[in-house]
Amino acid sequence: MRYWWVSQNQTLKYEITGGYMWSPKANKNGARNPFYDFMTEVSVGDVIFSYAKTRISFIGIATGVAHSSNKPNDFDDNKYWDDDGWLVPVEFYELSNPIKPKDHILRISPLLPTKYSPLQANGKGNELYLTEVSLELAKELSNLLKGEVDEIAIKHTSQGSISVLVNKAETRAIREIEQRKDIKETEKLRLVKSRNGQGVYKDRLIAIESGCRITGLTDTNFLIASHIKPWVKSNDFEKLDGNNGLLLSPHVDKLFDAGYISFSNDGDMLISSGLNTDILKLWRIDYPLNISRLNTQQQGYMKYHRKNIFKP
Repeated sequence: MRYWWVSQNQTLKYEITGGYMWSPKANKNGARNPFYDFMTEVSVGDVIFSYAKTRISFIGIATGVAHSSNKPNDFDDNKYWDDDGWLVPVEFYELSNPIKPKDHILRISPLLPTKYSPLQANGKGNELYLTEVSLELAKELSNLLKGEVDEIAIKHTSQGSISVLVNKAETRAIREIEQRKDIKETEKLRLVKSRNGQGVYKDRLIAIESGCRITGLTDTNFLIASHIKPWVKSNDFEKLDGNNGLLLSPHVDKLFDAGYISFSNDGDMLISSGLNTDILKLWRIDYPLNISRLNTQQQGYMKYHRKNIFKP
């Protein structure tokens, strides 16, 4: 794991809500910029201190590596950046107690690097975008943030511990989304993240479903935000529609995704003739089972699931 400092004075609201960092690949005159080159060194799981308006108010965890991307449409009013750039997907978490590094410069100053430092000796921010933070400085910042950085890292790891496999068709669909010109970069990220039950899709689903209706588990860190109509078959709206989903425990999601179970509009669980019911007993899934009636929008998606995914 490496630690980074990103200065987002001009781009904070776009990058935080969009879930990414973006920089041009070079200066306007074509010269290399180390603070842009650093984008290519970020790895999945790296921790990022977000600095804007003299405060560290967010912590980011990199969820992908840098890939070529045109300048986000939200940045179009900035004429100083070339369109060709790097984009790194990041999950940002808001801190409960933001800090002003300048207020703690006596503790921070001895740990600042002599080259590519994010702060001046007086505590003011330097003109840069992304720079690496040493482990020692990261620990001191974490102490000043009262251990919340570690809490966020643990929370992020637990949420990501349930991996979701992406098949060839979905990989192709993701690439098609990334190459589209008709939608903003932020919308591309929302659509791609929804494949793994993340971002705005999961938030919308949680607003509708409070937990797994089959197992009763309510801790969303260990639930899959499962699409009823498969993500790869859904249009842009359906990919992000919270009604096109159920919160499911991982083993239940496996059965549902493979078509071994489905549900009637009234919530009766349907069992495929190809499913060995001993599996239900071993996994302590009651049958017959009613999970309560689906809402009107969910019923439409479930009709698709019964017709195209479920194996009677």
